[in-house]
Amino acid sequence: MISGGAHWRSILLALCLACLAWPGSEAPAQGPGGYALGMSAAFTGPSDGLGVELYRGSMAYFTFLNEHGGINGKPVSIRLLDDGYQPGPAIDNTIGFLQGDEPLCLFNYVGTPTVTRILPLLKGYGGRRKLLFFPFSGAEPQREPPYARYVFNLRASYREELVGLVDRFLALNRRRLAVFYQADAFGRSGWDGAHRALKSHGYVLVGEATYRRGARFDESMKRQVDILMRANPDAVLSIGSYAACAALIRDARDMGLTVPIANVSFVGSEKLLYLLLEAGRERGRDYTSNLVNSQVVPSYEDLSLPAVREYRELMDRYAPDAPALAARDYVPLRYSFTSFEGFLNAKAMARILETYDAHPARGLRAAAESLSEADIGIDAPLRFGPDRHQGLDRVYFTAVRDGKFVPMDERQWRAWQR
Repeated sequence: MISGGAHWRSILLALCLACLAWPGSEAPAQGPGGYALGMSAAFTGPSDGLGVELYRGSMAYFTFLNEHGGINGKPVSIRLLDDGYQPGPAIDNTIGFLQGDEPLCLFNYVGTPTVTRILPLLKGYGGRRKLLFFPFSGAEPQREPPYARYVFNLRASYREELVGLVDRFLALNRRRLAVFYQADAFGRSGWDGAHRALKSHGYVLVGEATYRRGARFDESMKRQVDILMRANPDAVLSIGSYAACAALIRDARDMGLTVPIANVSFVGSEKLLYLLLEAGRERGRDYTSNLVNSQVVPSYEDLSLPAVREYRELMDRYAPDAPALAARDYVPLRYSFTSFEGFLNAKAMARILETYDAHPARGLRAAAESLSEADIGIDAPLRFGPDRHQGLDRVYFTAVRDGKFVPMDERQWRAWQR
């Protein structure tokens, strides 16, 4: 891996951009030793739970796959590098991945600020290209030209999540919507999604408050709450990481802002809930009411789905450890929406590798694009194609009941009718 300060990253990026005119080539097929995937993600810092749980869910499936022969006898592994949810280290890590034959491709990257910054590298670095599969981000840049052809997304976009939330609130006559968001590419992507969704109905955001990436739960969000309260919102759309969003909810309720607060999928529902429950026990308050989280995978409580039953069985059987890169005191979650997404990412990646292994000369992109109607055991098929690099579009809504996020029903939505 190439490392260094901002000076060296600037030089490397300049070299990279100069290489974009070169005819790049995708990484060659790997030998009988197996298929390695490169994952740069937050394994430390206030968003570490996202990287750790995404990895653990993927490893539950890959461990099972490898025990049963892998991909035609070739095991699948993940090469891990920590970026702490910061763009600079993510750039360094990606350059390191692109320089050698391994990994075959990039996989399970976490976060919009990191993913958007490495996209130019995917177009060609030193004449070499590697595709990125299934980033934990719903932002638009990797879904639009010129980068869409280098990235395959499993999940629905933030725009789709926010359209779903906005439409629901408007149907309840909650038209004064404000937004709380992380002041970077991730947050602005969510802000843009909320703005577009409201504009399509002839409305505008009534207020907005931001916070800096990396905020911790013990930080005050009272200033942001005060800004939001002055806007007199009917609901707040929250686009951020779990520590900051939990801090906002805590301070909002303490200051008397009781309207519904909606978080998008990136928040990490279980980590958010843990912080709110702990704070509630300490302060003798309930911070979990009037919350809704949008999700991009089905509930891991829905045992009618084969993939859910398989996920729970394999998570219990293997109980994947947190990687050595993570903090020593990290406590893995038994189940979570994040690890379930990682599990589905691994299932989809295995299907792609099976096709690729049978016809390596056609390339990894062609293998992925051939999955036009793939069943991975959930309530919707994966649909990829030459002009479609997003496998799923469905958005789900969850609220807290009995100490966990579960699917919302119509009765719960109607309780917010105005």
